[in-house]
Amino acid sequence: MADRIQALDVIRGVAVMGILSVNIVDFSGPNAAYLNPAALGWPDPASMIVWALNMLFVDGKFRTLFSMLFGASMLLVIERAETAGASGWTVHWRRMAVLLLFGIAHATLVWRGDILALYAVTGLVAFGFRNQPVERLLGWAVALTLLNAILFGAIGVTLFHQQAAASLPGADAVLVRNWNANFHSFYPTAEQIARDLAIYQGSWTEIAAHEAGKAGQIITNTLLLLPDTLGLMLFGMAGYKSGFLTGAWDDRSYCRTAAWGISLGVAAYAALVAADLASGFSVPVLLTGFMTAVAPFRIAQAFGYAALFILLTRSMGPIARRFAAVGRAAFTNYLGTSLLLTPVFYGWGLGYYGELTRAEAWLLVPLVWLIMLAWSKPWLDRFHYGPFEWAWRSLARGEVQPMRKGISA
Repeated sequence: MADRIQALDVIRGVAVMGILSVNIVDFSGPNAAYLNPAALGWPDPASMIVWALNMLFVDGKFRTLFSMLFGASMLLVIERAETAGASGWTVHWRRMAVLLLFGIAHATLVWRGDILALYAVTGLVAFGFRNQPVERLLGWAVALTLLNAILFGAIGVTLFHQQAAASLPGADAVLVRNWNANFHSFYPTAEQIARDLAIYQGSWTEIAAHEAGKAGQIITNTLLLLPDTLGLMLFGMAGYKSGFLTGAWDDRSYCRTAAWGISLGVAAYAALVAADLASGFSVPVLLTGFMTAVAPFRIAQAFGYAALFILLTRSMGPIARRFAAVGRAAFTNYLGTSLLLTPVFYGWGLGYYGELTRAEAWLLVPLVWLIMLAWSKPWLDRFHYGPFEWAWRSLARGEVQPMRKGISA
């Protein structure tokens, strides 16, 4: 489509690919291993390397990018709707309502790691900030980032206190029980692991019934993650309005942003990797370090990556166009990843859930990347949208949208 902003598509494409590098852990085994590589036992050297490299260069950063791009794209859709004389709010809430339905269906029927429901709810809140200038958007985004850091910092302090107090002679029984519950959410017992394996190595109906019963947990997680996600969307809206995410800045500014952002981020995450290893993957260190200590550096590194990707794809050569196509079909590529990988790991498919090490599971990631790069551009050369983008747009507009190019809307 002629009116697309290529820089947004490229960054979104790279982001949706990068997210898979860490999501593969949640596809392939118990959720506790996502943040804690020692959750199921001390990892083998190859898995330790995969964990460390992901922590340094991927984990958190590409989700941040994806969330920022969601905010920027949301603002773009609202602006275009209002320019065309439509109600920005009506267009927006209908899109978010349909996205929420997709998210609920995805989380319940396909994969537990869905992020779409969170984006839909947060997107409704973000609408109220659409007319704010760049400075205020940045101010709100920083404030929400700090709020999130304080929230998880308080949880971390509680964990440090529980850990210390529970190890004392004659410790309060309630305190010990609370600490054990928190500890085993990061280090599951043999019984918990066996129960998890039994669920996800079971039939599709058993897995779907289990996920359907977690509605309360999904609501709690959404409320807990909303401040951070909203802040990231506002950073994206500011990046769009300032021209940063659209490629409007000069090369020198992007070079400076890339150099500083990536350097600061990698240095901070290197310190976190060292702290995790030195503590033997202590629960308070794992949570507080990842959710609080490196939060500003995660955002800096994400901005650095965005600047780097814009610089590398200025000319929009054939490789850049491939990544842009992945970004244009990011919704389909995100859901398609679940449709490709759950049959590999879940019991109703090949049943490799819990059977592979972190490193072994990661070997599937480049294969899925190649699939994304291979199908997206040829499809979009012939059609206006990816399959799930078409479904989202058709449902939100209440009428079937033309799919094949050459047919007018």
